[in-house]
Amino acid sequence: MTADTVSGRWQADLMAGAVVAVLLIPQSLAYALLAGLPPQVGLYASLLPLLAYAALGSSPVLGLGPVAVLALMIAQALAGLPAGVSAEAGALVLAAEVGLLLALAALLRLDALASLLSVPALRGFETGATLMIAASQLPVLLGSAATGATLPGLALATAQAGIQPLSLAWGGAAVALLLLSRRAGSRMLARLAPLLLLLGAMGLSAFTPAARGVAQVGALPQLSLPLGLPLLDGALWLQLLPSAALVALMGFVSSLAVAESLAQRRGEKLLPAAEMRGLAAANLVAAVTGGMPVAGSFSRSILLHEAGSRSRWALVFVAGFMALAMLLLAGPLAHLPKPVLAATIVVAVLGGVSLRPYREAWRYARAEGLLMAAVTAAVLLWSVGAALALGVVGSIALLIQRTAQPHVARIGRVPGTQHYRNLERYAVECRPEVVGLRIDESLVFTNARGLADVVLAHVRAHRASVGEPRRVLMLMAPVNHIDVSGLTALEELHAALRAEGLWLELSEVKGPVLDRLKAVGWLERHDVSLYLSHHEGIQAGEHDLRPSLADMDAPGQL
Repeated sequence: MTADTVSGRWQADLMAGAVVAVLLIPQSLAYALLAGLPPQVGLYASLLPLLAYAALGSSPVLGLGPVAVLALMIAQALAGLPAGVSAEAGALVLAAEVGLLLALAALLRLDALASLLSVPALRGFETGATLMIAASQLPVLLGSAATGATLPGLALATAQAGIQPLSLAWGGAAVALLLLSRRAGSRMLARLAPLLLLLGAMGLSAFTPAARGVAQVGALPQLSLPLGLPLLDGALWLQLLPSAALVALMGFVSSLAVAESLAQRRGEKLLPAAEMRGLAAANLVAAVTGGMPVAGSFSRSILLHEAGSRSRWALVFVAGFMALAMLLLAGPLAHLPKPVLAATIVVAVLGGVSLRPYREAWRYARAEGLLMAAVTAAVLLWSVGAALALGVVGSIALLIQRTAQPHVARIGRVPGTQHYRNLERYAVECRPEVVGLRIDESLVFTNARGLADVVLAHVRAHRASVGEPRRVLMLMAPVNHIDVSGLTALEELHAALRAEGLWLELSEVKGPVLDRLKAVGWLERHDVSLYLSHHEGIQAGEHDLRPSLADMDAPGQL
């Protein structure tokens, strides 16, 4: 690598770090307040945790730090803290538990946990959380002290608390300016607008009486990293553990989804296990440096990618610029009107809301579309934890439902070729003496019980439409795995076909599956013929001198 190349990479990472730090400053403040924490907690979570991820993670563009969805989950987790325990102390315990759970999962190589939440469930959760986040900021925009964990409760509390016109004016003006910056056509202006708006609002509030009567962030404590262990209270740790597990699962799944999508765009290889280790380290560091649980942000990750980030050094530069901002902005931040900060949250999160995934899911697979909508409704009307649990359970239930009945297609030869296709979809040729079938999925405990019934139904259909068969030849190419339940189902199928006077034969069995069958001598024990290709198996009928089972004296002659 030449010196110019190295210099170019450093410059790209430095520029990407500066651009993302501009976005991260207002988001860190806003998401900390959204979680019910002092604003400086968001800044602390944006410093050393980034360095921990940079050391152990694998993505050069994952924008780590406080995120909106986790902020909402954190707020609900901290809502029931025991008397005498501050929200800051609870957030540190929560971050420590998230880090330890992810570290344990990484040690046990459980990065496959990301598959527990299907894409429809994840998108439904994110959309619901986004809408709930925006709704939670409406009272701040209106100058109301109303709070609520669900949409109906929040609406009722806001209606009872009333509105402050001056706060509404500040918040409405901030929303309008942010929307205008997005429509101006300049991507750079849209990125800088939140920071410029916060700086302008701080100046206007500090030097004019225009913000008198409007809630402000207030004086911040000295911004120095409060190093130390989280509160060691067994009862508190036990109380927050279920919430920590949900935050850990959601943080890892969403971070991995963002990192994988960008890795595909960049043609890079992502290591899920390394991502889990990096996320675990970042949360553990947040727990001892006054922070809050952190994860990857889609908006900041996209920004890192578009700004030209080449390596994880970009995150180091983000942390450096954040430290500089902490030193320079501690005083002015006290004058920041809260409605303006709420406006940056509302505009940022609602910008990513779209009904298109719901329409596409409904058209493609209605059950998954319903799951997406149900998870969104659960976030808005029930709770974040219940919605996440519904997403996991629903994803697993749909998987079981799809695999509960093995799909077996009756196939025939496409005329003039050696290709075999489903006779319900193509005009094919079928030979009367052999029933050609194709099993389209692995044979496992969820679907194995129905195998014999499905095959016998196809045999009866073949007799009625083509002729009396002597053999059943099953194309096994799509079968990647046969567990013990599947092996038992094959034995039951063999016995059922034998009772019908038919031979069972297999074609195109994959190597790993064949190794397992040979290990127990299954093919030899049941006298099952095996063919390298399905066409070879069909043609073998022309020279097959084996008698029909119905013509044999006794089954023992097999």
